[in-house]
Amino acid sequence: MKGYDLFELAVRNLRQSKLRNGLTTVGISVGVASLVAMLSLGVGLQQLATRRLAGSGMFDTVFVTSKQDFRGFDREDDQKTEHPENAPVLDEPARGTMTHLQYVTEVEPEIRVMGEIVSGGQTHFGFVTGLPMSARENEAFDNLQGKFFSGPSAEEVILLNDFAKEIDPKNPKGLVGQEVTLRYGERQALAPDSDSAGRPQLTGTRGGGSNSASGDDFGFSVVRKTQKLKVVGIIEEEPYGGMRTVSRGRIFLPVDLTEKLNMAQFTDMRSSLRGGGGKTYMTLTVRVKDPGKVAQVQDAINKMGFRTFSVLDATKSLRRFFTVLDLFLGIFGSLALAVATLAIINTLVMAVLERRREIGVMKAIGASDRNVKRLFFAEAGAMGFFGGLLGIALGFVIGKAINVGTGIYLHRHQLPSEAVWILPPWLIGAAIAFSIVVSLLAGLYPASRAAKLDPVQTLKYE
Repeated sequence: MKGYDLFELAVRNLRQSKLRNGLTTVGISVGVASLVAMLSLGVGLQQLATRRLAGSGMFDTVFVTSKQDFRGFDREDDQKTEHPENAPVLDEPARGTMTHLQYVTEVEPEIRVMGEIVSGGQTHFGFVTGLPMSARENEAFDNLQGKFFSGPSAEEVILLNDFAKEIDPKNPKGLVGQEVTLRYGERQALAPDSDSAGRPQLTGTRGGGSNSASGDDFGFSVVRKTQKLKVVGIIEEEPYGGMRTVSRGRIFLPVDLTEKLNMAQFTDMRSSLRGGGGKTYMTLTVRVKDPGKVAQVQDAINKMGFRTFSVLDATKSLRRFFTVLDLFLGIFGSLALAVATLAIINTLVMAVLERRREIGVMKAIGASDRNVKRLFFAEAGAMGFFGGLLGIALGFVIGKAINVGTGIYLHRHQLPSEAVWILPPWLIGAAIAFSIVVSLLAGLYPASRAAKLDPVQTLKYE
């Protein structure tokens, strides 16, 4: 039997019982729609999470810390390091080495200190953080009121909107273009043989301490300083999604300016106790040219003896979570399709009983068992194909309704709308193929039963 004749005969047979075959096809479409809606929801949620992380500028970033710090943060790494106290220090030479690594575009320190903004005779406290010029690409600055820093060392400041409201509750946006005063503590290093006032100290051991003449005593003083700054912009939300130390601030300066002002940081006491007098960092942020090269840069920095972390480490668990979520959504979505499979079997079995005489005639004029099987397979596949198409359309409508409902809910909570349901092209083809395969599997028993019928007995059947 030719393929065209087989297809024509299958379509004709399906038309003979329009209501029953139509209901079976609708049952398949409901199963496919539920499967598509569930899997598309999982895909949408995964892309939403990925999009938010990518927009936060975190995928191309590596965070570097010394193994002397944050012990217990990574127990597995701590166990590999026999003497963490002898691990290299995250200082300026180490920073310079990282700057020259392949694929690295910038290496900036994470600076976050307490400061005061003086405006209109009023003092307002807040954390001061340094931002690199590359932060302009972050999505937090898409709705920036004003402009970004004119240069890496510009004496300019960007304020968080909540902090701007605290300074000027009536007109926070009016601060843009105004001049404010920043009060901060400047770190001033002391000579090894000087006290906090710069007076010479007697050499020798005091109270079991180290010998000053040996160069083991280092210290610093903190002097209050002021700096005039021009407010150039106001942002609504914290940059980097609040997931970095520098994002948890209210006053943002160019990072080069913060280094130039030599602001006293929380790590200065640790550096003083460690000795050496050199400048050290708690955390360095390494920006990579291509997110695909992050792992390679991490390996290079790890070989230098430092501890690294990137969003790629976190996304491993995230990808595992969404894989399990997609699995469960697919299982629940397939339940309706399983019910539709039973409907296909029932429909085709009934067709075998009703068309026994027809099957006998086909065999009597030369149709083989294989031809009979192919006919029922064609009917089952046709129901699966049309049911898959209708299911895709129905699932699309359900998904759009989910997006609209989610948008209304987010709008009521004063949040931007997000697409939580996305139908990728590959899922359309996969759903139709899966529908056809399931229908063909459901047609195995009815087709086999039809092929086994005895033509002599079937011709006697009334």
